[in-house]
Amino acid sequence: MGQGLLLSGSNVDFMIHGICEYSFFGHKVWITTTHVCLLIVLLVLCTFAILAGRKMKHASDVPTGFQNVVELIVEKLDGMVKSVMGKNAKKMANYIGTIFIFILISNISGLFGLRPPTADYGVTLPLGIITFALIRFYQFKCNKPSAIWKDMCSPLPPWLPIWFPINIISEIAVPISLSLRLFANVLSGTVMMALIYGLLQIVAYAWPGALHVYFDLFSGAIQTYVFCMLTMTYVNNQMGEEA
Repeated sequence: MGQGLLLSGSNVDFMIHGICEYSFFGHKVWITTTHVCLLIVLLVLCTFAILAGRKMKHASDVPTGFQNVVELIVEKLDGMVKSVMGKNAKKMANYIGTIFIFILISNISGLFGLRPPTADYGVTLPLGIITFALIRFYQFKCNKPSAIWKDMCSPLPPWLPIWFPINIISEIAVPISLSLRLFANVLSGTVMMALIYGLLQIVAYAWPGALHVYFDLFSGAIQTYVFCMLTMTYVNNQMGEEA
């Protein structure tokens, strides 16, 4: 459980570091530790997806081994989405399942010596923006303009839009709060483990594994669930019963 991309020598180090730079239209662009860790996570997920796809093409009626694992994952993710979104689950099941697996693997990558990609705000903010875009898409697709205006003026009548600016700010805050919550919780665990390995390196053998269970597995899984749950709730509220 050594923090290969987390620590540098004997110094406490939980920052993002540049690995190499290149010129892009006259601007210096850095390849950082986040990019490397993110690439590793994506390669793992792509490999798993390819193997799962090949296995399911020749699936047996009685699942065993790897097929059993794949079907269990799909069943649990579909059940989670359906329990929140009801009949709207089919439209969001693939997206929620994808970001759930991606965020979970990113969060627990610290177990394998990586710096979790989700400890970088440049990774969590785009996830929040995608959720924000989905909310706005279904808001305009599933609601009439008059209903949207009425909701934005709530709790006052639509002819008195005093609350409109406040509601606009609250809507804009959604992607920021989603991304910051995930980023801050993962980063805090990364910082704690970096401090333990950096300051207690002489005695930091074996027993930090218990802390990894909490910061990487437990907290990582909870933050993954919270992000996906809030995404489903926000989007489902815009879909309504007519989606």
